[in-house]
Amino acid sequence: MSVVPYLLCSDIDAEADWLATAFGFTLRHRSENDEGRATHAELAAGEGTVMLGYPGEDYRNPAAIGHPTQMQLVTVGDVDAHYETAVAAGARVVAELTDRDYGRSYGAADPEGHQWYFVAGAS
Repeated sequence: MSVVPYLLCSDIDAEADWLATAFGFTLRHRSENDEGRATHAELAAGEGTVMLGYPGEDYRNPAAIGHPTQMQLVTVGDVDAHYETAVAAGARVVAELTDRDYGRSYGAADPEGHQWYFVAGAS
């Protein structure tokens, strides 16, 4: 069994580009409508997958509504280096990098307002 997060986004292309730059994800697939607007994307995240979808013009992302609607937890090999890359790309840190009872970790929000938590472990 595996779980694949499917995040709704106001701008899939911008979100996919940002996730690649800040968090190291890789675009695997992109679908678009007749006007060329991205309607779906699949990103590789290590051995996992994250999907992005566009629900329509009336959608309001977590940044627009003012609070997160979910959180993703991702294990990475070198959480300190990952943190530095994310901060350099403009990630808004929501939980500082520190040692916790479950391991060294930090949390960051992407431009759409989705929250991501990264913890040291097998990537």
